[in-house]
Amino acid sequence: MTPSRPDSDCLVRFLLPDAGVRGVRVHLHDTWRDVRSGDDAPAAATELLGEACAAAALFTGHAKIDGRLSVQLRGEGALRTLFAECTAAGTLRGIVRLGEGVTTLPRGLRAAGEGATLAITIENPRAGDREPQRYQGLVALASDSLSPAFEDYFRQSEQLPTRVALAADGTAAAGLMLQKLPGDEGDADGWNRASALFDTLTAPELLACPTATLLQRLFHQESPQLLDRRPLRFGCSCSRERVAAVLQSLGQEEARAALVEGRAQVRCEFCGQGYAFDRAAIDALFTAGPAPMTAPTRLQ
Repeated sequence: MTPSRPDSDCLVRFLLPDAGVRGVRVHLHDTWRDVRSGDDAPAAATELLGEACAAAALFTGHAKIDGRLSVQLRGEGALRTLFAECTAAGTLRGIVRLGEGVTTLPRGLRAAGEGATLAITIENPRAGDREPQRYQGLVALASDSLSPAFEDYFRQSEQLPTRVALAADGTAAAGLMLQKLPGDEGDADGWNRASALFDTLTAPELLACPTATLLQRLFHQESPQLLDRRPLRFGCSCSRERVAAVLQSLGQEEARAALVEGRAQVRCEFCGQGYAFDRAAIDALFTAGPAPMTAPTRLQ
């Protein structure tokens, strides 16, 4: 097993002051190992999952996140679901799911098929028991990879010139994002200069280089300033209450149909935690009032 580096499993924000550019670097090692611990998907699917996890963490770097930010792709092709989520507490989780019987996957987003949708969703809690405040942006799939798709999204929907680099392999997942500071900060050619330097970055460098080394190699002429660092780790928000909400959403008849030998077994797809409900527990769900559905789970 490859040991993690001291700067792994964290998010680092930085500034290129003269260029008027802000940035975020994410590197995942132990976190990535834990996310994919139960994953036996083809390499192309695993790499997409790693890139999605890195992206979800990256995007929390400059957005106001009090709850969670997720990246989700849904399709009808060989690639059915790609989901990654990062919370304000720095916990990450993710899954990738393929079509039934699919054992190999071509590289790229076209594996999701025609009509696939990619979305970035932010959920922030509200006071009391009110539903969380939710914002969702749809990402156009004009590109066959995640990085340029996200760049187009920020440029068109957020009016922020943005560069995104994502990479993943069996050991690590990483990402780097640059954004032009809002307003007229920085010199006139700052963004073009930073973007040209960004283009020299390779995937092996993104995965292997410590953050300080990477920033110095790419942007030493721009005098990069490290702003802050936030630890990241694997974490799942599943709970018996959330699984109960999923069963409630099925309706009493379908929830009862999930009983096998008097018990419904529910397993969280993210962490593998199992939850068991007998007939009395299921019936009690429909006399206690509805609960909101949140965490995806799967009936077993």
